[in-house]
Amino acid sequence: MSINKLAKKNLVTLFFLFGFSINISAETVALIGTGSVSSALGPKIANLGHKVIYGSRNPQSDSVKLLVEKTGPNSSATSQNLAVQDAQIVIIAVPWDVAEEVVRNLGDLSGKIIIDPINPRIMSDDGFVDYPSNMSISEKIQNIAPEAKVVKAFNTLGADTMANPDLVKYPITIPVVGNDRSAKLTVMALIKALGFNSVDLGPIRFAHIVEGFYLLRANARLYGQYFEWYLFPTTTREQYSGPNNVKF
Repeated sequence: MSINKLAKKNLVTLFFLFGFSINISAETVALIGTGSVSSALGPKIANLGHKVIYGSRNPQSDSVKLLVEKTGPNSSATSQNLAVQDAQIVIIAVPWDVAEEVVRNLGDLSGKIIIDPINPRIMSDDGFVDYPSNMSISEKIQNIAPEAKVVKAFNTLGADTMANPDLVKYPITIPVVGNDRSAKLTVMALIKALGFNSVDLGPIRFAHIVEGFYLLRANARLYGQYFEWYLFPTTTREQYSGPNNVKF
């Protein structure tokens, strides 16, 4: 399914949810990096009918060739800066400690939607995962590319669930933050097409909190607790107590 068809499919839903329509015109998606996130999202995005371009430091490596083969005929791999040139959506799926350098080397990103699924983290002395900085990766990317439309998304779930949402019982909720409303709605339409729910949590300054969603998941594993984020949707304040079958 092309982005234009995706837009038509989700246009009515977006209109009733937000009170206005949105034009989704992106047809080429660049994924920078070829690790677990790109391997999970790339084939699924291509299956929707979009052109997928992987940006790699070693686009001729055997592992990248296998990923392109897995993704299908509507995909290719090239250098990172070439991958973004014709892309309307760019997903920065690289390790957090090289993300800023990678973005600086991508060239002009003006007008492009930049999806940041990165989770910066360090190990604290007490064994818990913690923030390495008081500023989110998304804010740093926005500072490097001020004319780009940076959206934090896809960082709150594991790569295995990213590849297969049916691994969990309830639909996973992906928080989205960013300064550009139309860019967020485009990303939310893509999220819906990939089989997830989404929720808009505000401007880019809240990306630091959204990155904390991952830290909480990671730290819960220390106690043997594994989960994905599912936010129970409500329409009235009275429903905030949750489903009827939930007891405390």
